[in-house]
Amino acid sequence: MQCDSPKSWMRRVAAAVCAIAVGVGLAGCGANTAGTVTLDFFQFKAEAADWFKQAAAEFEKENPTIKININNSANAQTDLRTRFVKNRVPDVITFNGDISFGNFAASGVFYDFTDEPIVDELNPGMVEIAKNLVQTTDQSKKRLYGLPFAGNASGYIYNKEIWRKAGVDPENPPKTWSEFTAMLQKFRDQGINPVEATVADAWTTQAPLASLAGTLVPETEYTKLKTGETNFQDMWKDTVSKEVELFKYADGDKGITYQQGTQNFAKGSAAIIPLGTYAIPQILMINKDADLGFAQMPASDNADEQILTAGDDVMLTMGANTQHKAEAMKFIEFLMSEKTLNDYADANSAITPLKDTHFGNKALETVRPFFEENKVADFCDHYIPSSINIGGYLQTMVTSGNTDRFLNQMQTEWDKVQARTFTN
Repeated sequence: MQCDSPKSWMRRVAAAVCAIAVGVGLAGCGANTAGTVTLDFFQFKAEAADWFKQAAAEFEKENPTIKININNSANAQTDLRTRFVKNRVPDVITFNGDISFGNFAASGVFYDFTDEPIVDELNPGMVEIAKNLVQTTDQSKKRLYGLPFAGNASGYIYNKEIWRKAGVDPENPPKTWSEFTAMLQKFRDQGINPVEATVADAWTTQAPLASLAGTLVPETEYTKLKTGETNFQDMWKDTVSKEVELFKYADGDKGITYQQGTQNFAKGSAAIIPLGTYAIPQILMINKDADLGFAQMPASDNADEQILTAGDDVMLTMGANTQHKAEAMKFIEFLMSEKTLNDYADANSAITPLKDTHFGNKALETVRPFFEENKVADFCDHYIPSSINIGGYLQTMVTSGNTDRFLNQMQTEWDKVQARTFTN
């Protein structure tokens, strides 16, 4: 187990800050009051705020000497960075498993779980995704600075009823790119809109990119990108060409929002919508009886090489130097129990990180083999700094079909970031 020891002056400053926090009711540090420890719990996922509130209350009931002070954040990246600068690292933290998490992890502010026994119970693929996020080119430093709490996947959601009417088996989705595009053409030939597009919200164009890149682009390529051994033209050309082809099968209005598109899809507007598992609750909110399926988007014509893009949607961690390690770990162990993980998955159509993977919606069962065989890869945009407007560039690419302009824009912006960033 690795845990960097803070310098003595940092301990004194942290103790002083916590003392002030207790005195004036400032959130930010765990506190002891008459034998009770209060943990500062930083929670980023807005749509799950009520669930975490209920879970914390259940934990407090079982552990009356530990109180959970939940701080829900509307701008998690900025808020957490401000906390770190002010030496107010929360005791327990949830955060999205993306490049920002990886940057924080590389700085040493999170606890190192690599050698904790709980890791043996987790899906190795999801653990590897979490390690690979750590922003360093030194592979020995890619350690587990957070536990994958909930996963999601990218691919496409489909309407089983429409598939059946078109003579397509909803229990056996296509396994190669040629089969996939042939299916889309079959829908078109029968007057069915093959693809519901939501291009008005630029971020949704990142979903097919991630789905296709999972198979076509090994994650090691992003390390090579940082070292200058590859570029976007070489790395993503095939991927973005296929994304442009995908959207050519969107026969309806492409320029609608995510909200409108999911509403349309819930009412049977198209055979598929190329979004991740996160969109399922939104669709079911409109039509609770919708018969949905979810599938991996095949990206090549070799069925055996297909990889599912699946991310650690929620990472659970704690401050590396929390003054309440035992209590924080107890809360984390509660949240990571199979019962609690399954309950969260059921409430959020999520995927649990355990080896015995539980899917929070029956529509996800189609991709179970990918988890059981550890054939999963992280979202490719998790390796792209948030300062690069990847969604906006993709939006233009999808509508214009100009892949070279997109790839050149990405390379230009990437080079700018690298020029001002120190790389480990």
